[in-house]
Amino acid sequence: MRRIPTREATARHVALRALVPLTTCSCIYRLPVYTRRMREPTFLILSALAGGPAHGYLVMQRVSELSEGRVQPRPGTLYAALDRMLDDGWLTVESEAVVEGRNRRTYALTAPGREALTAQLHRLEANVAAARRELGLRPA
Repeated sequence: MRRIPTREATARHVALRALVPLTTCSCIYRLPVYTRRMREPTFLILSALAGGPAHGYLVMQRVSELSEGRVQPRPGTLYAALDRMLDDGWLTVESEAVVEGRNRRTYALTAPGREALTAQLHRLEANVAAARRELGLRPA
């Protein structure tokens, strides 16, 4: 039987969470508890913008090139992801212009976006190194 939290318990939980900094680490994973897992398209979009600012269509092309054609985001998916990353503070709109009747935004990576990309890169490298050790393969 599931217990529904009371108002007092919920208020206590909120108060306790306010005391816990975002850098608190989990004993299991040794990563920040509130770190969101980054999906491959997000990683590739941030990687595409690490090379310099770009508008949406160019980001789609760079993602496709970086992934060697494995990931080809559709416009609706790409712009939803860009909007989410704008909200997260990982990207900023560097410029906005109307080109051939369409609104064209140029996106740029922010310092927090670069940090998130770098952190994910380190996690992936650690996982690859562990898999190589288990498989008995030499480092690349």
